[in-house]
Amino acid sequence: MGLQHRATGVSRLRSRVTKAQTVQRRRAVQAEVRSASVGSEGEDMELETARRVGFEDVEAAAVRLKGVAHRTPVATSRTLDDRLSARLFLKCENLQRAGAFKFRGAYNAIAKLTPAERQRGILSYSSGNHAQAIGLASRLLGTSATVVMPQNAPAAKRHATEGYGTRIVAYDPAREKREDVADRLRREGDPVMIPPYDHADVIAGQGTAAKELVEEVGELDLLLVCCGGGGLLSGSALAARALSPRCRIVGVEPELADDATRSFRTGVLQTVSNPETIADGARTPSLGTLTFPLVRQNVDDMATVSDDDLVRAMRFVWERMKLVVEPTGVLGLAAALGGRVDVRGKRVGVILSGGNVDLAYALELFARV
Repeated sequence: MGLQHRATGVSRLRSRVTKAQTVQRRRAVQAEVRSASVGSEGEDMELETARRVGFEDVEAAAVRLKGVAHRTPVATSRTLDDRLSARLFLKCENLQRAGAFKFRGAYNAIAKLTPAERQRGILSYSSGNHAQAIGLASRLLGTSATVVMPQNAPAAKRHATEGYGTRIVAYDPAREKREDVADRLRREGDPVMIPPYDHADVIAGQGTAAKELVEEVGELDLLLVCCGGGGLLSGSALAARALSPRCRIVGVEPELADDATRSFRTGVLQTVSNPETIADGARTPSLGTLTFPLVRQNVDDMATVSDDDLVRAMRFVWERMKLVVEPTGVLGLAAALGGRVDVRGKRVGVILSGGNVDLAYALELFARV
């Protein structure tokens, strides 16, 4: 395994990818989508929605996050490369502040608020990683936070969220929707709502992870990104389209929570209700009004993996690469290791999205396969 920090590679890539090239590439992609959606009013509306977030927003988020978010390392493994006959670059967002990529989007969104808005406090809902990110970002920026969390949220994530001084409101996901609980709280106190993925500033912040990855290792043939509500996938696709235009972008989600894959295939937003997958970060009910069109516009394909695939991928990175990564965090790697996506002969970027997992629970999972 190697951790790479290549400043020279960054400068070379930046000089190669000018703003003019970025605009040209985005226009080409949008022209393709417009051509494909002629005669379809619904798809035209989707394209217009997707335009609300662009690579320039990811660039602005990167400036905002500089010196605050960690520029996480990129891990490589000769064993992994030999096993898959490919060259893999793993972006270690499990080493990000608050333990996941979510800090990027949360901080970017809260940092953009006015002082008056921050004084109202922040409200959100999350199964864990976004909750921790909101808590830490709120503390850093001098505001208060309330997060709606399911009763069955992982204990490690709940305790970490409380440790940032965040107020947690628990709910039973079998009896009510988190959005409804959050809406009641919003009407009571008028806090600023920052949802976990369907928010332009959150999406832009998440895209900075893929931006850093391409800047560090150069252009890619393939990028594998986990998908729950689609915030990380949408932002990553914006960055990859601009900086590595020939890169094929594939979102990966659990077989038991395959709503995004079905939405991508059918062109109609699909939902899932409380899926029983170990990837708790991907138990979201659906893509959002922003992320759905962004995924359709910028992502090349979707893939799914089994929970056993996730455990095997977790075990590999824990044992062979000494990286603590949670089930949701290895979705992209599991697709490569399990043969769900063909990576042979390619330069492949994989985002390890988070590392917040109970140790005892992880050991139970490892005993399964």
